[in-house]
Amino acid sequence: MELLDKLNWRYATKAMNGQKIPQEKIDNIIEAISLAPTSSGLQPFEVYVITNQEVKDKIKPIAWNQSVVADCSHLLVFAAWDTYTEDRINKMFDLVNEVRGFKNEGWENYRQMLLKGYPPRDPEVNFNHAAKQAYIAFSQAIVAAAFEEVDATPMEGFDGDALDEILSLREKGLRSCVLLPLGYRDIENDWLVNLKKVRKSRENLITEVE
Repeated sequence: MELLDKLNWRYATKAMNGQKIPQEKIDNIIEAISLAPTSSGLQPFEVYVITNQEVKDKIKPIAWNQSVVADCSHLLVFAAWDTYTEDRINKMFDLVNEVRGFKNEGWENYRQMLLKGYPPRDPEVNFNHAAKQAYIAFSQAIVAAAFEEVDATPMEGFDGDALDEILSLREKGLRSCVLLPLGYRDIENDWLVNLKKVRKSRENLITEVE
């Protein structure tokens, strides 16, 4: 299966060579992010696509000095909503109605349920929920990158508060949750490139309930 071949090809790249990714490949990865499923279809996150070298260099020290942050072609920052608000929920429901060209009673009832349930919750609970949705798109981006034969490095190792300040995320009601440097592997300097991929056995990973 081609998809599994691509997933076996990919790994968490530890060194990148600075080569630029063709825009068509980036566009495909971004489209895959957009197509990712999210709870209630709210897409409660934004993605910053960073190619500015000065910004990447500024982020590197607060990301454990990992070289891929500076040496990647594109650095994706997934930033989740800091909380759910009535305005944010309504905008997405209104967008659905606009695109589909009609209103559905069941859909509108569901809107009201979310409006009653989400905004009153603790903002930290809402952020954690939104961040989980961002992770779905983040995972889809990794798969899309592999399909495009673009290397990627999933990263949680960074100072979120410092990154939020660098990108002025808090002022926009966002908080960073995960990074994805995209680029091409530096074969001569990547210690992981030739090592065997190690995963749990199916028996230790999957429990089947029949």
